[in-house]
Amino acid sequence: METFNDLFEETLKDIYYAERAILKALPKMAKKASSSKLQAAFTKHQKETEGQVQRLEKVFEIIGKRARGKDCPAIDGILEEGQEVMKEAEDDTIRDAAMLAAAQAVEHYEISRYGTLIAWANKLDLSDAAQLLEQTLEEEKLTDASLTALAESEINVEAEQADGEREEDRSRRAAGGRRK
Repeated sequence: METFNDLFEETLKDIYYAERAILKALPKMAKKASSSKLQAAFTKHQKETEGQVQRLEKVFEIIGKRARGKDCPAIDGILEEGQEVMKEAEDDTIRDAAMLAAAQAVEHYEISRYGTLIAWANKLDLSDAAQLLEQTLEEEKLTDASLTALAESEINVEAEQADGEREEDRSRRAAGGRRK
């Protein structure tokens, strides 16, 4: 990588890989979600992500390159962490909270990448590319905000309530098991 154009292209490949990896993960996350609202959020974002991939392909066209990704260890790690919690969490409400947190980690990664790409596209006088990337950035910000709202209004509340109920059950069992 020798030029600013090369840097832009390499970062574009990175986010293209990330978006396609996210497309594979979202249906699994939707299937594992016990909350119908979380399931709907994952399904909605899957459809948005399909459009985001298409916009990235247009950006590749604008710069005269073939759309292709390059391995992105950052997104692989975030997605792997999400898969681990889907397997490890025994309680549905805890799994939902963990998956939502993993989804937000993905959103934050995407927001940072798109912000960078927009700034670079503007510096490179690629205004059409910048517009396409800006559209995706706005979607990512809205998704992050809706996930935050869902976490605060439902998912985290239910996880904490379930935690309290488990603690009460443990206390009752411990008290019932003592001899006087």
